[in-house]
Amino acid sequence: MQINQILSRCARLRALLVALSGFASGLGLPVAAAEQPRRVVSMNVCTDQLAMLVAAEGQLHSVSYLARDPNTSVLADRTHGLVLNHGLAEEIFLMRPDLVLAGTYTTRTTVELLRRLGIRVEEFAPDSSIADIRLNILRMGEVLGRNERAAALVAELDQGVAELAGAKASQRTVATYYANSYTSGSGTLVDEIVKLSGLVNVADTLGLRGTARLPLEMLVLASPDLIAASDENYDAPALAQANFVHPAFRAIAENGRSVALPSRYTICGAPFTLEAARLLRGAASKLDQENAR
Repeated sequence: MQINQILSRCARLRALLVALSGFASGLGLPVAAAEQPRRVVSMNVCTDQLAMLVAAEGQLHSVSYLARDPNTSVLADRTHGLVLNHGLAEEIFLMRPDLVLAGTYTTRTTVELLRRLGIRVEEFAPDSSIADIRLNILRMGEVLGRNERAAALVAELDQGVAELAGAKASQRTVATYYANSYTSGSGTLVDEIVKLSGLVNVADTLGLRGTARLPLEMLVLASPDLIAASDENYDAPALAQANFVHPAFRAIAENGRSVALPSRYTICGAPFTLEAARLLRGAASKLDQENAR
């Protein structure tokens, strides 16, 4: 269906809903206040989780289907009772939201269609630092009218950061390693997590920025103390994971040098993100203890 056709259908639906709302008002029936969002729809896994942490009971109506995937979402078990959406303009419009939450990379067609239909859409950029996490939590508190709850979450985050920063740094080296031989270099949330854990990011020392390729040869030559990889496996053999079955990778990842770092802790920013730093710190401590024997 063409965009203009979708827009036309949604416009007719909107006119009908407005008419019904006016009819209810005329009969003295309650109509939701416009000052504070009461029916919120999120269509991005990161705004899903921030909204679940910040929103008042009954305020959040729908989250994206990715929010129920435990490999992607830390809060997957909190999605029961919420409507799942797939980010389609028509399905979201029919939910009659007074606020839609989206990421800056969320489907642009859907975002623009909803705005043209007069629906308020707030976009949140991905987190690339702890400072970004703080800002997005506080902003979520503002758009949901839940500033006190947001401030409490920021205080929880800051306390966790202070505890990690106050512990002795091990200075062990770690390489994050993903499918297709990707790693996280400087300027990423993962790099900041590694620093908080007290470890040294191999990608950073190699001068890699952002999400970049780390060839297996470079990984072997760097000989990191630890290799942090996601704990998810594809259901079927895939070239994307060929680097994990290569004999050279297995040789450097054996003997307790590999640590599972679930991607759900690093995809989105929240107080739970610090769990990734705790996992890395724990793996380094375990390695120190084993070498001391």
